[in-house]
Amino acid sequence: MDTLTLGDVEITRVPELPARGRARGYVFPDVPREHWRANESWLAPTFLDPAADEVRLLIQTWLVRSGGRTILIDTGVGNDRERPAMPNFHRLNTDYLTRLTAAGVRPQDVDTVICTHIHVDHVGWNTHLTDGGQWRPTFPHAQYLIPRADFDYFNPANGHRTRAGAQMANVFEDSITPVHQAGQTLLWEGDHHDVDAQLRIEPAPGHTPGSAVVWLRSGTHQAVFAGDLLHSPLQIVEPDDCPGFDEDEPHARSSRRRVLGEAADRGALLLPAHFPGPGAAEVRRAGDRFAVRAWAAWR
Repeated sequence: MDTLTLGDVEITRVPELPARGRARGYVFPDVPREHWRANESWLAPTFLDPAADEVRLLIQTWLVRSGGRTILIDTGVGNDRERPAMPNFHRLNTDYLTRLTAAGVRPQDVDTVICTHIHVDHVGWNTHLTDGGQWRPTFPHAQYLIPRADFDYFNPANGHRTRAGAQMANVFEDSITPVHQAGQTLLWEGDHHDVDAQLRIEPAPGHTPGSAVVWLRSGTHQAVFAGDLLHSPLQIVEPDDCPGFDEDEPHARSSRRRVLGEAADRGALLLPAHFPGPGAAEVRRAGDRFAVRAWAAWR
């Protein structure tokens, strides 16, 4: 697995599902083909398969070791889920926990789980299915940090009509409610939440009402775990391009531009949730847009 160190913080990529192609028209239904053609030379083949007309996406977790704490940022899809509206995620049986163990972490070692937002592919391993058919927290000693705005928005009891619709069927019930009922959640709100001296969660709404990013500052090093603020590097050079999954596109565009601008100005490494290949990038301003300055150097 890929690892890098920024200051006193170690970051490891723990993949759950390998990079796969998804139909470009499904992931980005409203983005002009011209944007893809203009950037095909550097997007293909890692992020774009032009022949199949597919965008390539990876499902992964960021494992962060900071200040003696073991932290997971997002938890993927999870096993044994009933996801009839999403065949690629339906009744999975992956070796994610084995990969986590290979990275030196057992479930009982995790201190904190940060969910950047509540979507099917970011909260799944919050829980696991017991032999008795009950959903239980996967990480028994962890505090789960969940944005209150998303908790309220996706809670079926509140009856909101969401853009994700049927794709969110069962997600709250099997991946959020069990950890909340176990008393392991902290529903954070406001303009930030400090995880420790080096990690801060800040709102970046739009993709969902509670979508957030996690800023890392350690010594002279900075990074931002961007969740689903971006699904493709195309959105670095075309920050107004939205996927079909954003609940509020105007707010998503605003959040994306703001975070990209801060990352460029601070020299922070950008770590989106779903980029395959190098997975993370340093960005720079390019007029009213942005560009990749350099890709991450993993070891």
